[in-house]
Amino acid sequence: MEFITDREALRQHYRAPGDGAVRKELRHLDHHAKGFLARSPFVLIGSSDDKGNADVTPKGDKPGFVAILDDATIAIPDRPGNNRLDTLENVLVNPAVGLLFLIPGMNETLRINGDARLTADPVLRERLAAEGKPPVTVMVVAIKAVYMHCAKAFMRSELWAPGTWPDRTSLPTLGQILRDQLALADNAETLDRSLDESYRKSMW
Repeated sequence: MEFITDREALRQHYRAPGDGAVRKELRHLDHHAKGFLARSPFVLIGSSDDKGNADVTPKGDKPGFVAILDDATIAIPDRPGNNRLDTLENVLVNPAVGLLFLIPGMNETLRINGDARLTADPVLRERLAAEGKPPVTVMVVAIKAVYMHCAKAFMRSELWAPGTWPDRTSLPTLGQILRDQLALADNAETLDRSLDESYRKSMW
């Protein structure tokens, strides 16, 4: 198997991007991007450390949970999680992040690229509180690029079409997966009950 190793060789396999695909990239939030953020309950954050090790993490909350600080700056609250802090530790050494915002049922997505910094500023944390609980920290992203991404990936995958979804009972539960991967003594049902209890108590 031969691998493509430079941009010129890669471009030989593709047509040049259309004018619209190039010009759609903005340097700030317009009213359409702001409207999308106000309705989005979910974002995927791509980051990497200083050695190039990559990570993608999901963040989600009620629609509009990501705050718009100004036309070129957004703030993402960090709710309780597993405390691995993969993404947060990455941005301490490499601030570049790629964000993909989704709206359920909408095939188009919003992409934002920029540089991230972390803060525990009490005023901002209080502004981004949910269920009366402020986030532990906040990721503040200075925007470098913002643009809409077309629908083809979601159309091909039929992600939002319930008729294509697998029967959930045909898939293992997280308790079953953790039992097997970590060689735990507890049975899957016990682990699943513990996970459900944790979700109820520590969502925010």
